[in-house]
Amino acid sequence: MRKGFSYYDNVYLAYAFSLALFFLGWAALASQTTPLFFPSPWLVLRAFKEMIADGSLWGHMEISFFRILAGWAIGSGLGIPLGLLMGDIRFFRNLFNPYIQFFRFIPPISFVTLSLIWFGMGETSKVVLIIYTTIFIVTVNTIAGVMSVSAIHQQAARCLGANRLQIFIKVILPSTVPFLLTGMRLAMGNSFMTIVSAEMIAAEKGLGFLIFTSRLFMQTEKIFVGIISLGILGFAVDGIFRFTIHKFARSYLFFFKER
Repeated sequence: MRKGFSYYDNVYLAYAFSLALFFLGWAALASQTTPLFFPSPWLVLRAFKEMIADGSLWGHMEISFFRILAGWAIGSGLGIPLGLLMGDIRFFRNLFNPYIQFFRFIPPISFVTLSLIWFGMGETSKVVLIIYTTIFIVTVNTIAGVMSVSAIHQQAARCLGANRLQIFIKVILPSTVPFLLTGMRLAMGNSFMTIVSAEMIAAEKGLGFLIFTSRLFMQTEKIFVGIISLGILGFAVDGIFRFTIHKFARSYLFFFKER
């Protein structure tokens, strides 16, 4: 018990020390230039307080989070079954693989203008771009997970009388879970990068919109607010996702193995 407390205590101290060094370096660098070029931590903190007080920052963060979460969830929901099918059944792999390998190398920002033409200026165009960002990462990782399952394990299950569906549920799927979860986590990070470009071009609210409009009015401290807010939001979402994985992954795997 004492060891655990000491460990976490040291981790928090390391975080605090790292942040202190970061802000000292930031302040030192800012003192050597103008606020327009590189604002000090105090100017950025004041901008944070002002935007929190008038409620504008929460509005930007809320709409960006909704767009990311919606696109990421839908993209993961499409990518996981597609990856399972492609990884387990050669016909589907041969059928869809050329498209997966072609489109996953085209960045989402290439489709920003087309998404506006096809889906309009509303939320759909932004969410579709996040779906595009997510689906290929999740699919490829899921395929890798399915194909990494040892043939010996599958053969052993077959010798014990398991049919194809039982092998898929009790052998392949549990072994694939870490891969698809990793794909979802990576896709979440890419979703944050995509939302900025989407909101910069076609949005009236969001952190990308905040960064873009602040640039037009030369409000560098607000650009920093938008960037830091993206980092904080991403850090929090990733932490919640990792906590959820650690909390429920074992129960999930046990459920499938006991079926």
